[in-house]
Amino acid sequence: MSFKDLIEESRPREKLMEFGAGALADAELVALLLRTGIRGKNVLQLAQELLAEFDGISGLLHAKLDDLKRIKGLGGTAKRAELAAVLELARRAMAEGLKQNPVFDTPETVKQYLQLHLTDKPHEVFAALFLDARHRLIAMEELSAAP
Repeated sequence: MSFKDLIEESRPREKLMEFGAGALADAELVALLLRTGIRGKNVLQLAQELLAEFDGISGLLHAKLDDLKRIKGLGGTAKRAELAAVLELARRAMAEGLKQNPVFDTPETVKQYLQLHLTDKPHEVFAALFLDARHRLIAMEELSAAP
């Protein structure tokens, strides 16, 4: 089915304007960023393929520019650059949120913090988080890094 064949209320942009961003599925949000599909694949299908390749939004958030190049339709620089910029904004927003409220009261919070700070490392890193009695971050020290 062509994207143009969708009824207007089912199109991501119109759906967002009517119901807000929270009403959109992950693929619809990614489709809005991509704006266009490729020959034989509409933008929603391309967005779904992208999410499947990276195991969802979280995996996509940690994708590198070269990783995005593997997806047919993202080989050029324009879409990859735009997508990478939005993903970097999301990472920075998450990091900012963790800085404003650096309480590590769940394993998930620790995981998110470490993913933000260590995911770009090309090698394994051993790090220690130093917390106060209220589980607030005092410091993070990289103790060793494998070459």
